[in-house]
Amino acid sequence: MSVLAQAPAPAAPVIGSVGLNIGIFVVFIGITLIFVYRASRTNRTASDYYAAGRSFTGQQNGVAIAGDYLSAASFLGIAGAIATSGYDGFLYSIGFLVAWLVALLLVAELLRNTGKFTMGDVLAFRMRQRPVRAAAATSTLVVSFFYLLAQMAGAGGLIALLLQIPNSNRGLQSVVIAVVGVIMIIYVLVGGMKGTTYVQIIKAVLLIIGAAVMTVWVLGFVGFNFSQLLGDAVAASPKVGEKLLAPGLQYGTTPTAKIDFISLGLALVLGTAGLPHILMRFYTVPTAKEARSSVVWAIWLIGIFYLFTLVLGFGAAALVGPDAIKAAPGGANSAAPLLAYRLGGEVLLGLISAVAFATILAVVAGLTITASASFAHDVYANVIKKGQASPDQEVKVARRTALVVGAFAIVGGILVNGINIAFLVALAFAVAASANLPTIIYSLFWKRFNTTGALWSIYGGLGVCVLLIIFSPVVSGPKSVIFPGGGWDFFPLENPGIVSIPVSFLLGVIGTFVGGRKAVDRAKYAEMEVRSLTGAGAEKAVMH
Repeated sequence: MSVLAQAPAPAAPVIGSVGLNIGIFVVFIGITLIFVYRASRTNRTASDYYAAGRSFTGQQNGVAIAGDYLSAASFLGIAGAIATSGYDGFLYSIGFLVAWLVALLLVAELLRNTGKFTMGDVLAFRMRQRPVRAAAATSTLVVSFFYLLAQMAGAGGLIALLLQIPNSNRGLQSVVIAVVGVIMIIYVLVGGMKGTTYVQIIKAVLLIIGAAVMTVWVLGFVGFNFSQLLGDAVAASPKVGEKLLAPGLQYGTTPTAKIDFISLGLALVLGTAGLPHILMRFYTVPTAKEARSSVVWAIWLIGIFYLFTLVLGFGAAALVGPDAIKAAPGGANSAAPLLAYRLGGEVLLGLISAVAFATILAVVAGLTITASASFAHDVYANVIKKGQASPDQEVKVARRTALVVGAFAIVGGILVNGINIAFLVALAFAVAASANLPTIIYSLFWKRFNTTGALWSIYGGLGVCVLLIIFSPVVSGPKSVIFPGGGWDFFPLENPGIVSIPVSFLLGVIGTFVGGRKAVDRAKYAEMEVRSLTGAGAEKAVMH
């Protein structure tokens, strides 16, 4: 069963009160806008806009990272994947969580010690500034775009469910996605990183509390007997039965599907350490110790939440039913809101949906500010202006870039509306792991690595990954929602990570040897090694 296949049941459920849903949304948006506006009044420098003035503690930043990471894919997408695909759907939770160990061990502290605002700062430390900054900005924009697609698709499906817009009315759903996109852009333009961080902290707390309440509520239905919950989920899924609890329902039907399973796992585990909006969060704390503390807090919060998703997914399968979930506006992405309505009626549906919307809003804000900051700081300030741009000019360009990024996200979100958002995020992870992770690891740990190797790795990995996605069943296969039956699905896998990630690592090695030893600045590497491992000199670099 493909993640792209979401065959509708005959009739979609009509749930909740549109008036109450809208009322709760308006109140929630109003409250968060107040926080964002108050935070924006303290944005006086580029460091305030990009990195929140490095004023957050490790605990605060850890909660914000959890808020950034627990996206619509985590709440809406994974719950839907487990409800419809069972055991195989839980792979997303495992992959997303294990990925944090890679981020903690390989990049969190080292990146924070070496850079200032963006991944381009790290690469430019020991390489030619202009080409590597342009490459880093390009990959950041592409990764952010793919991640934004998932969030916009989740927003569209969620609002369509609450406004009771049927799947057949694609035009009205597109209008909803556009309106949601405009609201999200406003948050970025007003609040910057500081306002975004506060929204992420609020959202993380609300999301974890909401998921915990629903988890306890679901378990209460079965006398806190998890085995009984699994049995009820199987009974409510007559088309698949016991297969819901065994591996292979989604990724075990053919040899190609099994390879796809490995490819997906590889992308999930390696992708987090290359996600630009997660990497940028490490720069919002004052010391390397606080950066480590951030990741530890994030791992605990994220791990607990993903345990909740197991109960929520099977709870949705048992209490709502896969057919009703697939027939609802948003398809599988509607599993968690439908479960909330089944448990607590209109009020709980409105509250959980508002939290889900905050989840999408906070992640989109973080992605947009990361993409716009990368372009303004790396391309405009350091490539176009050759380091002569003032901080005020940088911030102005970043705000304009946010508008462009938001517009592309809206268009893309309309195209992918209907695809499971956990799957869409997995594509973003594949792009991040292919374009960014090899370059980051080589730059931090390989003395001979040079500019040519970095460019080959970034552009090569990015190009291969994006091309394979374009020519995959996701875009034009018979079950695609983008260009159904387009006929150019020459690459058989839905996730290209198993090909594109090794290719990127290999291109980094080949490019390094092509560039030659003369391209290596050994003194800069030695300085970078000391700084990344000890933090010595990092604060001085930030001041400048």
